[in-house]
Amino acid sequence: MTRRDLLLGAASATALSTIPLRASPAAPREPAFSSAEPSAAQLNTPSAEEADRIRRMKWWHEARFGMFIHWGLYSLLARHEWVMENEGIPVSEYEPLAKQFKPKPYPAREWAKIARETGMRYMVMTTKHHEGFCHFDTKTTNYCSPKQGPGRDLVREYVEAAREQGMRVGFYYSLMDWHHPDGARCETDPEARKRFVEYIHTHIRELLSNYGKIDVLWYDVSWPLDAAGWESERMNKMVFELQPDIIVNNRNKLPGDFSTPEQQITAEKEGRAWESCMTLNDSWGYQRADDDWKSPRRVIQNLIACARDGGNYLLNIGPRGDGSVPEDSVRVLAEVGQWLRRNGESIYNSDRCQPRRSNYASFTRKGNSLYMHVHFWPGDDVVIAGLKNQVKSARFLAGGEKISFQQDRFRARFTGLPVQAPDHPVTTLAIECDGEPEQDNIFVRKEKPRASVSV
Repeated sequence: MTRRDLLLGAASATALSTIPLRASPAAPREPAFSSAEPSAAQLNTPSAEEADRIRRMKWWHEARFGMFIHWGLYSLLARHEWVMENEGIPVSEYEPLAKQFKPKPYPAREWAKIARETGMRYMVMTTKHHEGFCHFDTKTTNYCSPKQGPGRDLVREYVEAAREQGMRVGFYYSLMDWHHPDGARCETDPEARKRFVEYIHTHIRELLSNYGKIDVLWYDVSWPLDAAGWESERMNKMVFELQPDIIVNNRNKLPGDFSTPEQQITAEKEGRAWESCMTLNDSWGYQRADDDWKSPRRVIQNLIACARDGGNYLLNIGPRGDGSVPEDSVRVLAEVGQWLRRNGESIYNSDRCQPRRSNYASFTRKGNSLYMHVHFWPGDDVVIAGLKNQVKSARFLAGGEKISFQQDRFRARFTGLPVQAPDHPVTTLAIECDGEPEQDNIFVRKEKPRASVSV
């Protein structure tokens, strides 16, 4: 069973939930009937809670791209982060890994440097995964990095390294715990639930009290409790009291600030914020034999797809037990970073983009600028069908060379192009339009003149 399998049942309920993110005083009772219609200003003015969310999330929407880091005792076994459960390893056999876990000094410096050079703007590290081992200093347990093999606070090293590289700092924290004695029996034993919830709340309080300003709290698997069982409203209230500028996800059974589709790109409806988290191969934690790496082109296409629909892309690395990053990960991310240095204008702080129909390209938008990302270069000319706007100018985003074009009611053709793609692995055209770009392929299908049957 994967983490996504566990979350499938919760996802639909979370999307429909209307539990408030923060506790608020009870509203006064409204009259049963009112003849007063709300004004346009009232309809268009966000609530205080929504205005605060917009403020907190401004940087996140601009960032578009982040690094996920799955690292733990499972990295020593090199067989996926669910190895303890998937292979039924007893706690007594798994627990000694904590003494053997001796990473090299400051591996997070390498991660943060890779993140910056890849063009990522924030990082999210596993502070405690399902295995229950804490990478931070805690008063709750000896099963933590300062008191085991590492002999030091690995979360502190990560926070310092991220800040050195100008990264926003995020903490992943798993509510599910395979090590704690109450981690499963809390479902049926009320006293166990109280003990375990206090344990979890204490961890979150420590994480958000001891490391300065934290930008993202990324909860994971809420099994076996619901929001009431976790006391999630109290949990989030504490979080925002400690970190007023933080943003939180939706995996403690409350809606949170953003949704988290996993291993797929699925945009939320009605403008809700979302972030697609994905692996670089097929494993979150280090798995030595997993060589199914995404190509740089695929990573860029995924990033474009997220940015097009207003989402973020949180891309994972799984360091080895010593903290080093697999060379294949470094290779892929280096090429993505080179592309973003040439074409990042089309990704960062981009707007939702309606045009999307092409056999060989995808699109992003910023204002009236349409970016056409050609991932299968056709040579000679590139065409958009059904563009409803008038094209004012066009250029290659990398290098800025102007592009000739022709346009009629049904298509815009960009001509005189090189036979070979001028950029790799994706070539981007920056197309200035006379308004917000819109595409209507059904108009083309219906209105384009047809031929006679007597050809």
